[in-house]
Amino acid sequence: MHTLQNKVALITGSARGLGKAIAERYAALGANIVINYSKDKVAAEEVVSTIAAMGVKVIAVQADVSKVAELERLFEEAKKAFGKIDIVVANAGIELVETPVTEFTEEQFDRVFSINTKGSYFTLQQAARHVEDHGRIIYIASSTTSFPVPGMAVYGGSKTTPRYLVDILSKEIGHRGVTVNSIIPFAVDHAGIFAEADSYPALRKQLLDSCPMGRLAEVEDVANVAEFFASDLSSFVNGQHLLVNGGATN
Repeated sequence: MHTLQNKVALITGSARGLGKAIAERYAALGANIVINYSKDKVAAEEVVSTIAAMGVKVIAVQADVSKVAELERLFEEAKKAFGKIDIVVANAGIELVETPVTEFTEEQFDRVFSINTKGSYFTLQQAARHVEDHGRIIYIASSTTSFPVPGMAVYGGSKTTPRYLVDILSKEIGHRGVTVNSIIPFAVDHAGIFAEADSYPALRKQLLDSCPMGRLAEVEDVANVAEFFASDLSSFVNGQHLLVNGGATN
């Protein structure tokens, strides 16, 4: 097991799903944690309680990542509480599936891009400004950025742009020893749109049929890679995009 003792990790969108799993993994490795949530205070408080029981320090900060002023406040409160930030995971996002190009609306486009694209862009910007030298910046992308899926044009497009920013940012701040990488998960079971077992049955079957391992990803599969990217093992891995998809090809 790797150690993140005395590190401070900020994970956006960490009241549930992937963000929650990553936050709990980092806490189990000894990191102090900044939980971020947009609306669900009860869920955030439950995560805080779970992490505090691990013997590390943890705070929860409400902030809408689509608003730059709130992102700035999130990072300011994190540094005020802990004095530094070592690891940032840009995870917050929303999904839009089974919506053909001919049918999505301007309102849907604006909402998805404001959170997934603008929110991730400015999270990465704040991370670059505030993370300690030799720190870690991680973007949670989507396998739709590598394998286009019908019905996901807006969602996949919104996740693609920040992935490009990872490439640029890794070159701009690499001299500080900071690594910037992205994790590209397959569809995740028991999280997001697949939080309920009977949700999106046709899409679930399509994805299962495309994966040689015959299953969707689990949050722990993604947390495993998030652990690697946050640890010393990845100190010379920079500007990379790691698929966590069981060998799926579409």
